[in-house]
Amino acid sequence: MAKLSSQFTAQPSQAEMQPVLQFFNAGKLAEAEAAANKLVARYPHTFILYQVLGLAQDGLGRYAQAVENYAKALAIQPNTPDLHFNLGIALTNIGQYEAAEKSYLQAIKLQPRFFEAHGNLGTVLQKQGRLDQAIASYRTALSIQEDARGHFNLGTALRDEGKLDDAISHFKRAIEMFPNYADAHNYLGECYRDQGNMDDAVKKYLQTLKLNPNHAGANYNMGEFLYLAGRFDEAVDYLERSKLDDWQERALYCTYKAAHFDAFKTKLENIVHSGAKHTAPFLQTLSTHYATNFGVEDQYNFCKNGFDFVYQNSITELAEPNSQFLSDLLRDIDNTAIEVRAQAMIINGKQSAGNLFKRPEASFRKLGELVRQEFLKYKEKFAGADCELIKSFPNELEFTSSWYVRLRRGGFVDRHIHEVGWISGAVYLVLPKDKKHPDEGCFEYGLHGDNYPLQHENFPTGIARPKVGDIVLFPSSLFHRTIPFTGDEERICIAFDLKPEGEIFIRSSY
Repeated sequence: MAKLSSQFTAQPSQAEMQPVLQFFNAGKLAEAEAAANKLVARYPHTFILYQVLGLAQDGLGRYAQAVENYAKALAIQPNTPDLHFNLGIALTNIGQYEAAEKSYLQAIKLQPRFFEAHGNLGTVLQKQGRLDQAIASYRTALSIQEDARGHFNLGTALRDEGKLDDAISHFKRAIEMFPNYADAHNYLGECYRDQGNMDDAVKKYLQTLKLNPNHAGANYNMGEFLYLAGRFDEAVDYLERSKLDDWQERALYCTYKAAHFDAFKTKLENIVHSGAKHTAPFLQTLSTHYATNFGVEDQYNFCKNGFDFVYQNSITELAEPNSQFLSDLLRDIDNTAIEVRAQAMIINGKQSAGNLFKRPEASFRKLGELVRQEFLKYKEKFAGADCELIKSFPNELEFTSSWYVRLRRGGFVDRHIHEVGWISGAVYLVLPKDKKHPDEGCFEYGLHGDNYPLQHENFPTGIARPKVGDIVLFPSSLFHRTIPFTGDEERICIAFDLKPEGEIFIRSSY
């Protein structure tokens, strides 16, 4: 038991401490917390009581209280690396990543080979989008002590950086060390999916579910695979078991694509009248298509009139003549080792893997900040609109994903929506000039796509005609596509999705 240096500070006796420790060691955290609180009122300078309180509250999910008690313990014994480490965990759990980073660094300063602290430092750096530093911390942790979770976390960061082959090697190593590592099997499957290797991806999803039939991510991924394969009824079963992310929207999508219209209407009405805010863009896509298809009122109010919320503006730093910033972006797209993600809807072109705005290159970081500023202008332009797109507009502007799309002659992106977005958009860097029709290479948006079942073909479309340096933002509920072009020049843009705070996460951490 740690002791205070002052001989004049009253301490609880061993008999008084025994119930506290017995409760704690037996996993009775609420009882341990209550017993410790009684004693700390009498002995307010006792390190072990604050430590037990912090650990118990951490285990009970009361992270803010745990932070307070860890801090009190550290005020008594500041050179305790384990306590700085525990404080870092609690701070991470309440989203205070910068403070958590400082706690892990202090633990490492006191105990340089504290590999768990290096690993957790990597996690908070990754959550802040500082991928290069996160990867360095994960590698340091593994150099001190190799373990399965360290390889797993390094794999997630490498995947975020678009280095799929490297990520795969670390997920495989994690599985070698711990064959029943369900998360590693699932993430390995997701990397195979991103490479277009669906046979191996599905094998890994099924292996994950063999290890853990209730694994949310693997159930969701199987549901996604099955609905893309047109096996809609099977997909619904997996999605409903997952209860993950936008499972409800995707299950409803499968019902609609299977043309079970009565079941769709019932399920949609249950969602609309459930009392929950109308904050799912994918549900808006489905609701608007159904309403247009059958000539009924659109009941969902994320953004019923999506055409009214398309925004186009010029980014000065890109649009100015001989823009150095534009040159830097194109150079980094050409020269940076970013793997390509397989994407069936892209014809005569390619899409980058990973999250471009989280990469270390200064050009991508700068563009990310400029896009954030445009989102604020978007919010200001449409302030007061009576729809959840604006009323529930994200307070924290984080990107779920960002990627480049390069199209060559005859290239296009087929009609689609961004199911995991809130607002989607693109910045245009290179556009074809030699056109047979002025709309070639332009951006078309509308209410129909993805072979949704049609009762008629009267679905309106709109067109944005961007120039180099322009940004176009639009509700993620709108279908959109690139109109094919015939010129020999490339068409290059950087696309992205914004999602509300709290819906962006790393599914596993150190």
